[in-house]
Amino acid sequence: MVVDLETTGLSPETDRITEIAAVRLRGTDVLGEFATLVAPGVPVPAFITALTGISDAMVADAPPLRDVLPAFRDFARDAVLVAHNAPFDIGFLRAACAGCGEPWPHLVVVDTLALARALVSRGEVSDYKLATLARAFEAPAPSTHRAVADARATAHILRALIARLRRAGVHDLSGLLQCTGHPSEPEAV
Repeated sequence: MVVDLETTGLSPETDRITEIAAVRLRGTDVLGEFATLVAPGVPVPAFITALTGISDAMVADAPPLRDVLPAFRDFARDAVLVAHNAPFDIGFLRAACAGCGEPWPHLVVVDTLALARALVSRGEVSDYKLATLARAFEAPAPSTHRAVADARATAHILRALIARLRRAGVHDLSGLLQCTGHPSEPEAV
C-alpha cells in the first residue's frame, strides 16, 4: 500500500498532518484508495499553502487526526507500507499514533527513494525527487505536493521499479528490501 502525507512542516514532533492518501495495490492492480484532508489543529503556514495549495479554509471542516487515524489504520491493515522518502511519512504516522494513544502497527516499510537510488542510474535522472522519477517513468499522475496525486505517482514508480527488479531476478519482498539496504522485517525504516 502506497501512502503519502502533506504536513504543516518537516518535523513530526512539532508539525501536523494536513492530508493523508493511500493507494492499496495487489501486484499492479489498484484495489482501493483512501484520501482525506485532516484538521491539523494549528494554522497552515503560508509557505505550505503556496507549496501544496492546502489552506486553513480547506482544513477548517476536515476531521481531526484522532477520527482519521483509525480509518487509515483499518485501510492499511496487514499491508506493506510504501512511501517515497519513507522516514518522513512513517515518522509522522508514528507520531500521530503516539499522539492519539494508539499503537503503531508493526508493518514492513518500503522506501521508493532508497529503491530508486539502488536501481536508477544518475545518468537516467538528475535527482531522485518524486516529481523527477514520475516524469522519468511517465507516470500518468504527476507529483503535485498533494497526497492523492503523489501516492498515485509513487504507486506508478513502484511498479516500474519492481519491473526492473524482476528483470534482475528479484521476485520477492525480501530481495526488494535487500536492494534498499534494509532488513526484511517490520520496522525496516
